[in-house]
Amino acid sequence: MHFSQLPPMLGEALAARGYAAPTPVQAAVLEPAAEGRDLIVSAQTGSGKTVAFGLAMAPQLLEPNGELPYIREPLALIIAPTRELALQVSRELIWLYGKAGARIATCVGGMDASKERRNLAQGAHIVVGTPGRLRDHLERGALDLSSLRVAVLDEADEMLDMGFREDLEEILDATPQERRTLLFSATMPRPIVALARRYQRDALRISTVGEDRGHGDISYQAMAVAPADIEHAVVNLLRLHEAETAMLFCATRDNVRRLHASLIERGFDAVALSGEHSQNERNAALQALRDRRARVCVATDVAARGIDLPTLSLVVHVELPRDAETLQHRSGRTGRAGKKGTAVLIVPYPRRKRVDMMLRGARIAAEWVKPPTPEDIRRNDRERLLAALLEPVEVDDEDREIAQRLLAERGSEEIAAALVRAHRARLPAPEEMLDQGAGERPGPGGPRPGFEDTVWFRMDVGRRHNADPRWILPLLCRRGHITKNEIGAIRIAASETLFEIPRTAAGRFAAALKRTEGGDPEGEGGVRIEPVQGKPREEARRNRRAGPPPTRHKAKPFRARPKRPR
Repeated sequence: MHFSQLPPMLGEALAARGYAAPTPVQAAVLEPAAEGRDLIVSAQTGSGKTVAFGLAMAPQLLEPNGELPYIREPLALIIAPTRELALQVSRELIWLYGKAGARIATCVGGMDASKERRNLAQGAHIVVGTPGRLRDHLERGALDLSSLRVAVLDEADEMLDMGFREDLEEILDATPQERRTLLFSATMPRPIVALARRYQRDALRISTVGEDRGHGDISYQAMAVAPADIEHAVVNLLRLHEAETAMLFCATRDNVRRLHASLIERGFDAVALSGEHSQNERNAALQALRDRRARVCVATDVAARGIDLPTLSLVVHVELPRDAETLQHRSGRTGRAGKKGTAVLIVPYPRRKRVDMMLRGARIAAEWVKPPTPEDIRRNDRERLLAALLEPVEVDDEDREIAQRLLAERGSEEIAAALVRAHRARLPAPEEMLDQGAGERPGPGGPRPGFEDTVWFRMDVGRRHNADPRWILPLLCRRGHITKNEIGAIRIAASETLFEIPRTAAGRFAAALKRTEGGDPEGEGGVRIEPVQGKPREEARRNRRAGPPPTRHKAKPFRARPKRPR
């Protein structure tokens, strides 16, 4: 299909932006077979997905004269996993539907919620937002979805990975059943299939993912670490490679800000790029990298689009890419123009299987390596220092005069040692990596109010799986649909963890566990949680009387999820 067949106002908007012909995904959603149907679309990053679903929903939005009707309730809803992506989608739809008179409201975490509610009250044809903020507006009565004609889930797999399933279900349950649902997902894991089956009718599957994979000049490495060691692994990678320019990819601008501040504090010359930076700040950061005043760039995927730095030789995926296409897009910042580059994925232990699948799908042969140790770094430092000091250099008369004065005051060995010490003092210190979790959270001396009558539960992760209360509490809240105030004592053993729940909440906790079990086999859904008969000491005595315990499946560690935006 050509753009000439679109409503004139959309065609004019596309022409003004320099669009001459549709991309493959845009052409696919405009085919007659896709018209009016629910869609499941897989397309690689940078393929024009936003414009694709913007064009696909046009028949449901536009009147015969090509304009949008006057209505207070939204006709289209686009849900995106991150604030950056939601803002990007909103900007794209503003120019695409601007000539049609569209009113577009954006609802994302970190923005003024009261202003968003006023915009919704004034009426919006299209609402774009993140799941948490949209759910908040819905529950407050500020968002009315009763007239919705189209719902779009952009990067649906990423939203489920981030723990937004309940938010999505509540939002979609509030929409009319006859609405059209467009689901964009790079992968099709079981939770996505279940979501599509529940909320779509006779959906047409579209895939335009290309066959051209990988970068021949990039060496891929992957290293599994405990979640608490991710930042330490980043520091040690930077120190091991001492790359002329390195780029670190994070999923959100909050994480960019946090990691950038941490690296600056440690003594790295680093800059940051994310959606919160202006164009002038972006230009200044890139110029600092080109001038060698900075050597490390911490960035989000969106902020790093189109960046080409000739000296970039190291890419670190601090937070895992959402799919193979994002992996290649990020990694492709290095290994350009015949130069060699290294791309390293930092993989939390429970995500290893998923990363293996991603690498196979991308036809990338990555080497699994151990995180660099301080001794590895010091060994490389010694080799680099010797190479630098043994290189021939040009000296002038002033250099020779200072050298002679030094030799007159100190021996040659003392001078060399002082030079080595001065060089090493400029380098950030390497980090020691943790071997296991932080230990157990002991219960209080006496029962807390409300915990006089409790039920104990067991989960099949312990210290050897890097179990830690900081990860256990949010996991139990997500899996069991309870609050942290409803969790009592936590006792972490070598291979299991015991915890108590008030008997008044134990029933709904157990029911929620059944619904959430197995939804994410490599992550939290794969953690086995079951009630304990009696108190922990009574259970231990029963096990000793019964003989050796039965063989259990290999316990799967869980991942620490980032805090979701609201």
